[in-house]
Amino acid sequence: QVQLVEPGGGSVHVGESLNPTCRCTGMSEFVFTQQRVGWYRRAPGRERELVATNVIGSNTLYAPFVKGRFTLSRDNVKNTLDLQMTNLRPEDTAAYYCCWGTSWGQGTQVTVSA
Repeated sequence: QVQLVEPGGGSVHVGESLNPTCRCTGMSEFVFTQQRVGWYRRAPGRERELVATNVIGSNTLYAPFVKGRFTLSRDNVKNTLDLQMTNLRPEDTAAYYCCWGTSWGQGTQVTVSA
């Protein structure tokens, strides 16, 4: 059974960093590489929006609001998906969700305060 677990959220102040990780279990290393992966977020009162997404062999696509602050990286041996977030802003406050193909994690909360 495929499961995605996302530890690594938290509460920080403006300008600080967080590094949530998505651990994908229930699949082999080869299978992990066969699907699109990504991070999305949903802020209170807003629709879910793309943060970053990657397909093996292609460049990572970032949302315009990332503006060089976030980096998506995948480890195809450990089956993990990291989102390194720097220079965080209050508007980055949201629940962050990772995805592998059509499977989703439960989400991890990121809160940025002034």
